[in-house]
Amino acid sequence: MIRTTLPAAALLAVLAAPVQAEVTEQSETHFVTRHAVDVAAQPKDVWLALIAPGDWWNDSHTWSADASNMTLTPQAGGCFCEKIPAEDGVTTFGLEGSVQHMQVVLAMPQAVLRMRGGLGPLQSEPAQGVLTITMQEIEDEDGEATATRIVWEYVVGGAMRFEVPTISEAVDGVIAQQVLGLAEALGGPVADS
Repeated sequence: MIRTTLPAAALLAVLAAPVQAEVTEQSETHFVTRHAVDVAAQPKDVWLALIAPGDWWNDSHTWSADASNMTLTPQAGGCFCEKIPAEDGVTTFGLEGSVQHMQVVLAMPQAVLRMRGGLGPLQSEPAQGVLTITMQEIEDEDGEATATRIVWEYVVGGAMRFEVPTISEAVDGVIAQQVLGLAEALGGPVADS
């Protein structure tokens, strides 16, 4: 089941698409959300799209309101970061800011990207999050590669001021948007692979 805050039309598109998403477990101190989608693209193309989040991440889930400010350096210690452009205004004085959303701990091109960090409001909490994104080639009955299955699993645990059932559903919905955004950047989810 997909839990999300998408507009009604977008929610219907997600529900009609072959995307599997849900909060798979939760307790008072942790939750796990898992999303899977198949795309008609090779793992190399999935990897190249994945490491360019500015092309598919949802603008409404950025600090700068513009996903084109996001970058991802796919190497251990690399940053999934966002630039906050400089603005002159009443409360700002022209200096650029930045946000580290997550830090890369494992990068195996075309196979696995693993990052640590608290996304969105979890950033202000002592809880830890680990996002693992895997890519697996799907073959047809003749052994021909026809698609790639992309799986996102986000495990969050530790002290947090949020009620776990509430924050887990919110995070699950936000991740569902990003998974769909990546899939759409690759031509959209495929129904049967």
